[in-house]
Amino acid sequence: MNKLKQRWGITSNFQFVIIFVVFAITGSASAWLSKPFCVLLGITKEDFGGWFTLIRLIIIFPIYQVLLVAIGTIFGQYRFFWNFEKRMLKSMGLGFLFKD
Repeated sequence: MNKLKQRWGITSNFQFVIIFVVFAITGSASAWLSKPFCVLLGITKEDFGGWFTLIRLIIIFPIYQVLLVAIGTIFGQYRFFWNFEKRMLKSMGLGFLFKD
């Protein structure tokens, strides 16, 4: 736990708990919100068969990214999650989305 705290630049156990709570809420919320997006876009399991799960995961990804920063902000951890988001997207080759 101390290695992760040091890696993330976290100073307290309370902040550590808050960050994990935000990750948990964001994961659940993005999965829950992906269903209405699929309905809105007309993506159904009957139409896409085995591809439905992959398509839904692709839909979840941007929802997760937005929610992570938004929910992190609500919990007072905007700076941590914004930096986390930038590092993650840069490692995926999407660093061009940010100006540093």
